[in-house]
Amino acid sequence: MGKKLYVGNLSYSVDDQSLNQNFSDFGTVSSAKVMMDRDSGRSKGFGFVEMSSDAEAQAAISGMNGKSVDGRDMVVNEARPMEPRTGGFGGGGGGGGVGGGFIVNGGSAGASGTLAAAGVGGAITLTAGKDRKSVV
Repeated sequence: MGKKLYVGNLSYSVDDQSLNQNFSDFGTVSSAKVMMDRDSGRSKGFGFVEMSSDAEAQAAISGMNGKSVDGRDMVVNEARPMEPRTGGFGGGGGGGGVGGGFIVNGGSAGASGTLAAAGVGGAITLTAGKDRKSVV
């Protein structure tokens, strides 16, 4: 068994210090870290605690899993290595950007239609006959 524990379903009021205090009843806490959202600075509701021995880690799991702290029942188990991330917005692109985009022209006798779209921050202009509308 590993010494690093995952602690989930934490109240947003739990910080590193209170997490450390909760687990210190079961042995020496090497580290306690609540994961924070980098944009908002608010807790993500989970963290990690590292105990100094496997026996202490097992005692902490037995004693803390399901225990209510600040009105929430904690989930405590052995931490697993982070799985590699796949998918998402992994790069590449095309179209858009500076000088990118598309233009469609069409028309009939006495009227013309143009749709132009640019990349990020670009404008779209629709033209039909004498009326012109811009949408930014």
